[in-house]
Amino acid sequence: MTKPAAAGEHGRDARLVLASTSPTRARLLADAGVPVEIVPPRIDEDGAKRRLRGAGIDGRGLAERLAEEKALSVSRPGRLVLGADQVLILGERVFDKPANRQAAAEQLAALAGRTHRLLSAACIAEEGSPVWRCTGEARLAMRGFGAAFADDYLDRIGDAALAGPGAYRVEGPGIQLFDAIEGDWPTILGLPLLALLAYLRRRGVIAE
Repeated sequence: MTKPAAAGEHGRDARLVLASTSPTRARLLADAGVPVEIVPPRIDEDGAKRRLRGAGIDGRGLAERLAEEKALSVSRPGRLVLGADQVLILGERVFDKPANRQAAAEQLAALAGRTHRLLSAACIAEEGSPVWRCTGEARLAMRGFGAAFADDYLDRIGDAALAGPGAYRVEGPGIQLFDAIEGDWPTILGLPLLALLAYLRRRGVIAE
């Protein structure tokens, strides 16, 4: 999604560069009135995860480092570049996106009846260096349910179950999986938006 350039500090292009292919993050920013240019991050995400886990990085650190690496991968002169990443943590286990329908069903079975955390990390890079970071956290209590309900749910959402860790989308019928949710909605969807907007106001990307 590319919008006409806007004037920012010292006449620079004030559009935020979003280093992400996530349509949800793009929609959050567009709905908030943030001018963006989308550029896919130039990293091997799976390889980066293996490298970071091999170095002993925990779930929070994994999201924060991946957000930074995505932003830096497309950093360019005179532009603010936003990278973001989200992880799901249950106890000591960090969930990845399920690879297939069976893996999705296994993730739902592991989460059912328990409370997990969603961490949404964001990093802004400027001139090749990180200049802003924020990580939002939400806690979600998934209700207990049986295999039949999970199968019906997965039938209804199809491949959307493979789009994020946990095999659910709270924007639709996935909300029926939960008893309680603590945290702001944008963080649950993958972006600590309120803190981001405050920073963008300070930098002149959006109006004060």
